Amino acid sequence: MHKRKLGNSGIEIAPLIFGGNVFGWTADAATSFQLLDGFVGAGFNCIDTADVYSKWVPGHRGGESETIIGNWLKARGNRDKVVLATKVGLEMPGIGQGLRHGYILARVEESLQRLKTDYIDLYQSHSDDKEAPFEETLGAYQRLIEQGKVRAIGASNYEAPRLAAALQVSAASKLPRYATLQPLYNLSDRAAFEGAMQALCVKENVGVIPYYALAAGFLTGKYRSPADFGKSPRGARMSSYLNERGRAILEALDEIAARHQAKPGQVALAWLRDRPAVTAPIASATSLAQLEELTTGIGLELDKEAIQQLDTASAY
Repeated sequence: MHKRKLGNSGIEIAPLIFGGNVFGWTADAATSFQLLDGFVGAGFNCIDTADVYSKWVPGHRGGESETIIGNWLKARGNRDKVVLATKVGLEMPGIGQGLRHGYILARVEESLQRLKTDYIDLYQSHSDDKEAPFEETLGAYQRLIEQGKVRAIGASNYEAPRLAAALQVSAASKLPRYATLQPLYNLSDRAAFEGAMQALCVKENVGVIPYYALAAGFLTGKYRSPADFGKSPRGARMSSYLNERGRAILEALDEIAARHQAKPGQVALAWLRDRPAVTAPIASATSLAQLEELTTGIGLELDKEAIQQLDTASAY
C-alpha cells in the first residue's frame, strides 16, 4: 500500500482514514472490532476519533469510541501498526471545553487511558478556541510532545486566517506547528475549503484529512428521495444535499461509476483523494460490506474526463 506523508509530521499513512465516530454508536463493540480488523488487514493504518465521540447518543458522555479502539488495540497487540488520531476541545458533558493549557493536559490523560496507549500519533484541536491564545494552546502541545505523549498536532474546523495566524505563531515562537487540517470537504461540500484555505494548506504543506468524505453517505447514492431519509440515523441531514445540484452530482457519479465498473461512493472518494493538499479522506463504515467498498475503491483511478465531469456537476 502506497503511503502518503502527513504534512511535515514525519508520519506516513495509507490514503484512507477510518472515521471512528461510528464506534459505540451505529457500530457496537463486536462490529467495531470486525471493522478495525478488516481495515488494518486490508493494508490501511490510520484511525481517527475524538474524545467527544459519541456523546450525542442518549446515555453517552463521550469517550465511547476511544474506549472501543483502546480495547481493540489491547486485544490485538498491534499499537505499533496503527497511526492513532484523536481530538480535544469540543464540550465534554459536565467537564468543559476549549484549548486552554490546563484543559488540554487534563483531557489527554483521559484519552490515553481510554485508548490504552502511552502516546497519540496525531492530537488535534477539534475546533478553534478564540479565547485561548495560540501561544498557550501550542505550549500545551509542546509539553506533551516533549513528554512523548504526542507525536504531531493538527487542527480541525479552523478558518484560513486563524490557521495562518497559528502557523505564524509556531514559527515566531518556535512552538509545535499544526501538521494537518481536518475540514469538512467532499464533492458536495466544496465552497468552505476551496479557495483561501486550500491555497494555504498547499503553500504551508499542511496535510488535509477531510471528514464526511462521502457527505454522511449522500455520495454513495443511498439517499435519492425523501423516502430514503429513514434508512439511517444520518438520513435527517440529507435534505440539505438532495437538491438540483445534489441530483446532478449523483447523476455524474452514476455515469462515471458505470464506465469504471465501480460504485458511486468509490468514485467520490477517488475524486477527493487527489484534490490539491489532500493526504487522505476520512470515511466510516458500519458493516464489512461497506468497509470492502471503501478499501477497494480508494485505489480507483479517474481519467481527466471523469474529473472534469465531477467538477462541473459539483460547481458551486
